Amino acid sequence: MKTPDSRFYCPLISVGNIELDETESSHAIRVCRAAVGDTLQLCDGKGHYADAEIVTADPKACFVRVDTVENAPMPRPLLNLAIGCLKDDALEEVVFHAAQMEVDSITFLRTDFSQEPKNSDLHKTVRRSELKSLVSLKQSKKPWLTRIEGPVEFDRWLEGYNGDIILCDIDGEASLPSIASRAASGNTRPVTVLVGPEGGFSPREIELAKKYTAGKVELLKLGNTRLRGRTAAIAALAKLL
Repeated sequence: MKTPDSRFYCPLISVGNIELDETESSHAIRVCRAAVGDTLQLCDGKGHYADAEIVTADPKACFVRVDTVENAPMPRPLLNLAIGCLKDDALEEVVFHAAQMEVDSITFLRTDFSQEPKNSDLHKTVRRSELKSLVSLKQSKKPWLTRIEGPVEFDRWLEGYNGDIILCDIDGEASLPSIASRAASGNTRPVTVLVGPEGGFSPREIELAKKYTAGKVELLKLGNTRLRGRTAAIAALAKLL
């Protein structure tokens, strides 16, 4: 039996026979050319895995049999990203790369300097970003699906947030403790990296972030050059993982 070098998304993994949706069925049978008796690696994005044997190789409704469901050896990630809305397809690009990392959620923020169509609900961008996050989940073989949230106004997000904040700022520290070292020292609070839109956060928003009291606020310097929002987001996450 062969095993395609990919994971297949199944939101409800359980012991017994399972029907994969048409997208995953087509990928397995048409793209990977899997057949009856082959094994597929399933994941649900919620920390569960399973090896599943194909019993019906139908590209529209592939049935598989699961004998054992395994739990991920690692807990849900503590690291999050909150980024100001960017123009064009930049947010989707950020999601595609960031969601391959151990990032729990990505929140789109409406800020004073956000660049987006006026009165846009970003519905299409959010939906496409969710699909890119799902692709990244399977490609990276990680156990947790990165959630996509927002768009939400910066002030409202800050008021409702409870956790630590790392604000990307030219006057920040060149390095900060990694997420792993924080957890090892007993700090299991969620951490959110704040990245502004092109042009950065406004002075008003920076002051609001610095005065945040529901958790610790740290400033992180990403280097000596000016970075675009999409670049800054990935550079910041990489520094903390």
